[in-house]
Amino acid sequence: MNIVIGLMGGLGLFLYGMNLMGEGLQKSAGAKLKNIIKLLTSNIFMGVLVGTAVTAVIQSSSATTVMVVGFVNAGIMTLSQAIGVIMGANIGTTVTAQLVSFDLTGMAPVALGVGIVLYMFSKNPKIKHISEILIGFGMLFTGMEFMKDAVEPLKNYQGFNDMLISFGKYPLLGLLLGFGITAIVQSSSASMGMLVAIAAEGLIPLSAALPILYGQNIGTCVTSLLSSIGANKNAKRAAVMHLIFNVIGTILFLIFLNAPVVALVTKLDPGNVARQIANTHTLFNIISVIFLLPFNKLIIKLSMKIIPDKKGDTDDDEVKTVKYLDDRMLETPSIALANTMKETLRMGNKAKESLDSSIAALLEKSEHRIDKVFEKEEIVNTLQKAILNYLLKLSKTALDDDSREVVDNLFNTVNDIERVGDYAKNIAELSKVAIDTDLDFSAQGKEQLEEIYSSVISAYKYSLEALKNDDINLAYKVLQIEENVDMMEKTCRAGHMYRLNNNLCSIDNGVVFLDIITSLERVSDHSVNIARRVISQNEYKIK
Repeated sequence: MNIVIGLMGGLGLFLYGMNLMGEGLQKSAGAKLKNIIKLLTSNIFMGVLVGTAVTAVIQSSSATTVMVVGFVNAGIMTLSQAIGVIMGANIGTTVTAQLVSFDLTGMAPVALGVGIVLYMFSKNPKIKHISEILIGFGMLFTGMEFMKDAVEPLKNYQGFNDMLISFGKYPLLGLLLGFGITAIVQSSSASMGMLVAIAAEGLIPLSAALPILYGQNIGTCVTSLLSSIGANKNAKRAAVMHLIFNVIGTILFLIFLNAPVVALVTKLDPGNVARQIANTHTLFNIISVIFLLPFNKLIIKLSMKIIPDKKGDTDDDEVKTVKYLDDRMLETPSIALANTMKETLRMGNKAKESLDSSIAALLEKSEHRIDKVFEKEEIVNTLQKAILNYLLKLSKTALDDDSREVVDNLFNTVNDIERVGDYAKNIAELSKVAIDTDLDFSAQGKEQLEEIYSSVISAYKYSLEALKNDDINLAYKVLQIEENVDMMEKTCRAGHMYRLNNNLCSIDNGVVFLDIITSLERVSDHSVNIARRVISQNEYKIK
């Protein structure tokens, strides 16, 4: 019982340390990780590099592949891009195995001590991120030491030793054990840590450890397969591609490469089974990528055979109300934030389309345009709720200070965009009144409406562009346009009073005209709100 308790405690500390170190690395990477999607081209080699780099940072191939499933589900990533990132993730995960295979337990107290002191006494965010990496590093190796101490008494149990040795004689049993442990703990790095801990105590020979290692590589696919439940068929295919890659790699090594790899790792580190396991793990993933990379299109086709298209299926992204938000992305907060920004901008464009349709409905007297406004308004409202709920989840994740400032501002920006949609609906309703009562505006009134609308829609487009590119110059341009809009509103009101006094328009026309002018001026106000937040974000960064 003491062995189980010690092993579980060590595993828990190992996992927490790994997560803490990953969070610190993510925060330190910051914007570099957030812009990772820009590197994803059709070049599969770049995909491999991206997958390797991301996994090395977030310390989990499972998290990377789950993220890939989310990207594919959102339509951001194609299967051709996904296969490269998945292959790279398998290489990136070997960093943790290599790290824990070295005997660095003497450094753990130093890392913990320095990390805790820096965290407690430093106010610099960057220093705090480094301290989290150090604390995570210390906890990881303290957990490894706990696991080693827990399994040490097993040396005296001949039955346990015989069981482990049998895995070398019956590789299928080792495969199943490695698969089962990894599927349960949902982390190949954690199960690898346990295997290295057992090997470090001299309890398992390399011949028996390798089938378990290969089973762990297959077991790590369970996380991505589970995450694809409820996703579209391409996302399911991405998860299946991960499984295909690891299964083929395992078959390749078990049948053809086991003997030469054992000879090589034994020569590199004779007598150190822990290092031999880590090196085999690295060779397994690198050789598998080199061998299977030329056959990436065949792997994609095989996944499409396993998850075939069905009659009536559609993956049209435009059909989706919510496109970029996915809970899978919350594992990597900086990338989740980038996707939230995309969804917010998408919502902003829907509101703009609604505004365009509302003015067109008024000038063209089009019932069809009015219906379009009401349809878009429902989408904008749905997006508002979805984004706000997602932002709430995102605010509870490990974000750096700059990202947290962006999240806080987005809460208000989403509401501003929703209000723009509301004013578009107001104008559409006024257009309906104008059509039903056969109201006609004077030529001068129409000209003034078109003129103020042109300025308002420019301010709104610039505010979204400023938000997208974090462009402070465009944000200031919105403030300048707002001053013109205020002057134009006064001119429109004065012009209306002139026409009214000279019997050039009716009272009913005037009510509709003034309400539309007011709605447009309010849209300009909300554009200014968005622009001012862009300015304040830049001022916050300077501080």
